[in-house]
Amino acid sequence: MIIGIDPGLSGAIAVIRPDGDSRASVMPVVGKEIDVKALMAFIHLVEPTMVVIEKLGVRPGQSAQSGVTSGTNYGVLLGVIQALGYPLRITRPQEWKAKVLKGTKKDKDAAINHVRRAYPGVDLTPGKKRVPHDGIADAVCIAEFGRQLMARGDA
Repeated sequence: MIIGIDPGLSGAIAVIRPDGDSRASVMPVVGKEIDVKALMAFIHLVEPTMVVIEKLGVRPGQSAQSGVTSGTNYGVLLGVIQALGYPLRITRPQEWKAKVLKGTKKDKDAAINHVRRAYPGVDLTPGKKRVPHDGIADAVCIAEFGRQLMARGDA
């Protein structure tokens, strides 16, 4: 199984199983921090063959405090995965989008549409959301990128 992670407090975690089934959920958080216990339990339960996480980048207009919070949470994600000993691949957004969203605008709508087509069982509107959660769509696409890498033997 492959885990894809769209980092950040509004991000998500997705799992693609060998049979092609996929599940996803929003990032487990407590306040403004990642819920480390929930994250560890999730990853340990899945026992992935690979974890793929999107490389964190600075967003234009992001405050210094927001940057520190994002960086800290990103470090927590990397630390948990490495501490659990699962293979980790860090990918730039441009890298996974070029492979998974080839032939599209490579934006949030493209990721949402891809997941709707390729993984119709994934709930993109968890809870009471009306608008699709683009973090879930990105996490599924990142996991798909990992699946493609493994299928080609590039992992």
